[in-house]
Amino acid sequence: MSNTIKFKSLLFLCLFTVLLMGCNSKKSADSSTVKTVKTETKALKKILFVVTSHSEKGGTGEKTGYYLGEVSHPWDVLHTAGYEIDFVSPKGGKAPVDAFDMNDSINKKFWDNDIYRHKIENTKKPNEVNPDDYVAIHYAGGHGAMWDFADNTEIAAIAREIYENNGVVSAVCHGPAGLVNIKLSDGSYLVDGKKVNAFTNEEEIKVNLEDVVPFLLEDQLTARGAIFEKSAPFTKHVVTDQRLVTGQNPQSASSVGKAALKELQRRSKNAK
Repeated sequence: MSNTIKFKSLLFLCLFTVLLMGCNSKKSADSSTVKTVKTETKALKKILFVVTSHSEKGGTGEKTGYYLGEVSHPWDVLHTAGYEIDFVSPKGGKAPVDAFDMNDSINKKFWDNDIYRHKIENTKKPNEVNPDDYVAIHYAGGHGAMWDFADNTEIAAIAREIYENNGVVSAVCHGPAGLVNIKLSDGSYLVDGKKVNAFTNEEEIKVNLEDVVPFLLEDQLTARGAIFEKSAPFTKHVVTDQRLVTGQNPQSASSVGKAALKELQRRSKNAK
């Protein structure tokens, strides 16, 4: 009798141990799955901002760079929505800044953020960027963009890959200079047949730089087949067409961020 009880106890202990190991194994697998899902989700929520490396307005002796509000305002919208932002510039490293207005609360919020201040003062070089890491690319303006965006084939290739991977492309003010030479895999220009917006000829004339910039942005986009839409000078105007979001001037920067976010949300919804 005693041996029988011992045998049953031993059998019960063995069964309990097997069940416990199975549960722990399932928990570990579930935990691993959750971690993988979280990692993948995080990886899908990155956006690449493009800023200029150019710091002078032609031969005028005047300094320029990226327009701070055209970075900070879209950044505020997209970062608040949960997206991580990285920065790239044609030369990499510290990007020159223009319109450094700390009375703008969003500018101050961005500039006081240690992580993002470090990122924009240590921008990536184009060859350090993997387009597959990003769901969108945003070209910030500032007059400097007129000298080093249009002919940068490396960043154009990055933008093409993001766009053809169902990503969103946005640009504001002089940022659309980065769009004029982007060609898709079929050989067509990205802007061809699409409604777009950018710093207008009238606005360039009003700031007395129409003879300083290498080309007039409105004219060049139109020459590439874009359907150019605009409002009165320095009036907010944003256009969205087939995952391409463009804004006319600094006044449009926040709205460009909101329109890009809307496109990203539509993209996520359609992917489910």
